[in-house]
Amino acid sequence: MTRAGIVTVVGKPNAGKSTLLNRIIGQKLSIVSPKPQSTRDRVVGIHSDGDVQMIILDTPGLLHPKYALQRAMRSTALQALKDADVIVHLVDVGEHSPEPLHVAAALEHPPRARVITALNKVDLLSAAQRGALALNSPDARLISAISGEGVPELLSFVAQHLPESPFLYPEDEVSTQHLRFFVSELIRETALEQLSDEVPYSMACEIEEFREQKQPVYIRAVLHVERDSQKRILIGAKGQRIRSIGQAARIKVESLLGQSVYLDLWVKVLPNWRKNAHALARFGYRVEEERQQ
Repeated sequence: MTRAGIVTVVGKPNAGKSTLLNRIIGQKLSIVSPKPQSTRDRVVGIHSDGDVQMIILDTPGLLHPKYALQRAMRSTALQALKDADVIVHLVDVGEHSPEPLHVAAALEHPPRARVITALNKVDLLSAAQRGALALNSPDARLISAISGEGVPELLSFVAQHLPESPFLYPEDEVSTQHLRFFVSELIRETALEQLSDEVPYSMACEIEEFREQKQPVYIRAVLHVERDSQKRILIGAKGQRIRSIGQAARIKVESLLGQSVYLDLWVKVLPNWRKNAHALARFGYRVEEERQQ
């Protein structure tokens, strides 16, 4: 008998969802940044172990949307809840009196799938604090996505609630998404690492050309921002900032592809793209009407 199904990881921004996905898969799929709202789309990881296969969905952080991009991010998270066979509600241990998932996600009623609460970042707690947390939250799983503590036990518990099913994908696959997506995300992650607070939220990365048959692989990517002032910040004095981003991103992309890369990186202004439905569609985002799960 084998088990297989979709495991959706949800939680507020900076709860550690991307770190958890990367820990489970054993390689970097989701970008990780201390800046909240860095995950904008769902990232799919496939974890096959023994007779269990989990299709794990990393999702944008649960928030109250203020503009079209955030509405698209929320739609993505809600759709992932609908698709789930099991939901892991990841909560930062620093959050006092964490809300139930249906409250945190502003749903009218709990999702249909089994919800497992996981309290993350227990590596930051003392032994006494962990003991108190375990007493106060007896049904929650205590984990550290960054160290791996408690993650095998969490996966074992999740597996018990997956449906009996043949594997949905070959055992050696780790994701369903294309290389272009991961390259774009690595470039955006690198920019997040090197930029101040204002620009990252106004930035989108688009892969305009990806020629794998060339040696080195040729990739032309564009970082879109909303204002000329942001473009100047991103380029930097005499182009120093964009060169630094390009050099660091190229190293990450070469590690992903396992071969040399020529990264041709550009910056363009696309005014108010986060609030423009046509621009969002161009970048692959969709804003759907919310349907209660």
